[in-house]
Amino acid sequence: MSYPLIYSQSGIPLFVLSEAEYDSWHSSQTTFVKNWLANNDFEGQGWSTIPSQDGEISSVVVVVKTGTEYFACGDVINKLPVNQYLLKTSQENLEATAFGWLIGSYKFDQYLNENKQLPTLAVDDEQLVSKSIKQYKATALVRDLVNTPAADMMPQDLARITKELAVEFGGTFTEIVGEHLLDENYPTIHAVGRASCHAPRLLDLRWGRSDAPKVTLVGKGVCFDSGGLDVKPAAGMRNMKKDMGGAAHVLGLARLIMAFNLDVQLRVLIPAVENAIAGNALRPGDVVKTRKGLTVEIDNTDAEGRLVLCDAIDEAVQEKPDMLIDFATLTGAMRVALGTELPGFFATSDETANGITNAGLPIQDPVWRMPLYQPYNALFKSDIADMTNCSAGPFGGAITAALYLQKFVPEGIDWCHFDIMAFNVRPLSGRPKGGEAFGIRAVFDYLQQKYT
Repeated sequence: MSYPLIYSQSGIPLFVLSEAEYDSWHSSQTTFVKNWLANNDFEGQGWSTIPSQDGEISSVVVVVKTGTEYFACGDVINKLPVNQYLLKTSQENLEATAFGWLIGSYKFDQYLNENKQLPTLAVDDEQLVSKSIKQYKATALVRDLVNTPAADMMPQDLARITKELAVEFGGTFTEIVGEHLLDENYPTIHAVGRASCHAPRLLDLRWGRSDAPKVTLVGKGVCFDSGGLDVKPAAGMRNMKKDMGGAAHVLGLARLIMAFNLDVQLRVLIPAVENAIAGNALRPGDVVKTRKGLTVEIDNTDAEGRLVLCDAIDEAVQEKPDMLIDFATLTGAMRVALGTELPGFFATSDETANGITNAGLPIQDPVWRMPLYQPYNALFKSDIADMTNCSAGPFGGAITAALYLQKFVPEGIDWCHFDIMAFNVRPLSGRPKGGEAFGIRAVFDYLQQKYT
């Protein structure tokens, strides 16, 4: 596959400047260029082509507020005439500009009958081009998985894609399907997914040296969420193809880890189900016994993500990973707290939480730590089981969901739980409306620093 970012030293010069750099660049230009920009009302914001004497494009200038902002140039690729351009920018801006250009090329066009050509950006740094393409492919994988309609992204489809990823990088893949989940003691995964004609399953990808530090990723793979018998309203169900966004995120993060050959022992666990409605669907008031042995009274069948995750997390901790990270589109409460564009996360280690947060800041992949406020554990009280699957009240929903998952994580495990939107509700530079990756670049950069 070809990408609109290549290693080359030829092309129409494309100057990418921060606002602070523009005046110096402008003062060094010829009278012709200065007059052209002035006559086209270019005042150091946005972009402008600059012609040669014969009317061809001689160069392009792009001015952004901050050249190190990773999405600043995200829309430029969709605005310039089709041609090959040669990037001219400061070393400080180079990585962000290359990534922004490439990520701006993304479009989910699987169901569209169009083939729009895009311009190419040449960069005189082969290593940077390779790095940018690896980052792009991970983000594009997340977006593609989330954007794909549920009819084409059911548990068996997630299994196929996970297996393909394992094969690509020389890993291994196994899965436990349908009634075998009961045989192998994954009762809550089975309980949530049993009403669907698409059999529930637990996907398991392994990669890396067996004696390397263990990093285990768990991703919520609810391929469509009707809400179960506590059925969602139409508006709430409309975009529930994205409820496997956690699975998409751990696959995208796994792609980064494997593509950059991080020296870890990677394991990816994805409980993949459809939360459907049928005569055998999980009911409000039912009691299920989890893999760990805790009994859970079902207060609401729409709080199903934590149910499938808890069995996968219990499986994950048996191997005592050095780090356990889960991603899930778990609660609307987190969106109320932080909005749709800032993912919240919980962590048992201050060092890890600070490390991930700090890793995300310079690459514009922000995350925000939320508290594991232990007194809210009292909200899970049940009269007939060890606990309920959610609190009865409407407050603190993101915290209580995280506390539910924490009951399956033994003390001493370095655990992070990301509660993500996985979806852009408005188009932004380099980030079209639809599926989106939140936090995976921040987590990867932290892991790269930790395990290099």
